[in-house]
Amino acid sequence: MSMLRDRLPSWARQPAIFVKWLVFSCVIGLICGGVGTLFHFAIDAAAELRGEYPWILWLLPAGGALIVLLYHWCGMEKDRGTNFVLVAVRENEPLRLRTAPLIFAATVITHLVGGSSGREGAALQLGGSISSKIGRWMGLDDKDSRVITMCGMSAAFSALFGTPLAAGVFSMEVVSVGVMYYAAIVPCTVSSLVGMGVASFFGVPPTVYTLTGVPALNVVTALQCVGMGILFALLSILFCRVMHVAPKLYNKLIPQPVLRAAVGGALVIALTYLVWLWNPGTYDYNGAGAGLIAQAIGGQARPEAFLLKILFTAVTLGAGFKGGEIVPVFFTGATFGCVAAPLLGLPASFGAALGMTAVFCGVTNCPMTSLFLAYELFGGQGLPLFAVACAVSYMLSGYYGLYSEQKIVYSKFRPEFIDKKAE
Repeated sequence: MSMLRDRLPSWARQPAIFVKWLVFSCVIGLICGGVGTLFHFAIDAAAELRGEYPWILWLLPAGGALIVLLYHWCGMEKDRGTNFVLVAVRENEPLRLRTAPLIFAATVITHLVGGSSGREGAALQLGGSISSKIGRWMGLDDKDSRVITMCGMSAAFSALFGTPLAAGVFSMEVVSVGVMYYAAIVPCTVSSLVGMGVASFFGVPPTVYTLTGVPALNVVTALQCVGMGILFALLSILFCRVMHVAPKLYNKLIPQPVLRAAVGGALVIALTYLVWLWNPGTYDYNGAGAGLIAQAIGGQARPEAFLLKILFTAVTLGAGFKGGEIVPVFFTGATFGCVAAPLLGLPASFGAALGMTAVFCGVTNCPMTSLFLAYELFGGQGLPLFAVACAVSYMLSGYYGLYSEQKIVYSKFRPEFIDKKAE
């Protein structure tokens, strides 16, 4: 009886915690899912307007300067994007609510004028900053504040991309490599599902692709996927290095932020018209590039496309434009995989799908998220082969990563605690 009395408070507390997080995660899912849905429509409207009026591209220098000035006027000159969200989760650093409208407006401006960037990274900042502020308004303690920040990240990501499993796991996996924040599994899963539900209610379709020629699992195809995984690991390292070097080079050569952004915009214009010399009339590398991703999954991609997307994205984001790197990562992986796969005897469509997930895995160091992406984007066909390519890419990409504040807690090569930041 004494043991029963001692355990009763614990038994009563656990259901209460469960109900608490069901309520909190539904609220966050509704709010951040709604903001993510609005963000989706705003980005689409900006891309559509630019497509209708191509001359808007000439506003790139002005758009870059405006973004820098907006952050200056709001006292956010030292904003480090998604890195601040990772620190907020790991160390419970406060996130300013003004981050949300700033990243919203700045990303829409970037897409409107034709900068090369994604939107999922921006969604993480949107959801994380909003949910973090709500947590502080609610008076949550240190640990619960971290969980509710992850809920917002999951809800906004899921609303924007339509992959609730990947969105829920990504928030738990990306902060500290080798450690999963399993205490957040119910809140993040529920928030992610609610966020996607909100987006679906307003007509935002989930991102799905149809693969052709998915090979059967055997020794030969497994070895082919190992070879692809090695190539994807090298591509991941290249992508991360270029993304990190670009802003340092800009800062060294052009210390003045407004001028730096204007020059970056002019460089994107110059690159766009240089591409016209051998592919007239194309704006394939401006904006997110979702159309070329779909073409690559369909089995068609230009050999130079992945390098051009890396260059366009580095020039854009390094100059001070805002957005995310994840869709450019998908673009890079899909176009490279489409071209490289036939060289190793794999179908181009399947190679593009492998590239999307395995390069994502290499740059984010998130293998479980990558497998969920493979399942949700491609319907689970050939999932063991995706696992092989992602595992190899994860291991051989070493300690490089998109996010410099990501902590590599455990070694990728042996069960050893190393606790170092991504390179």
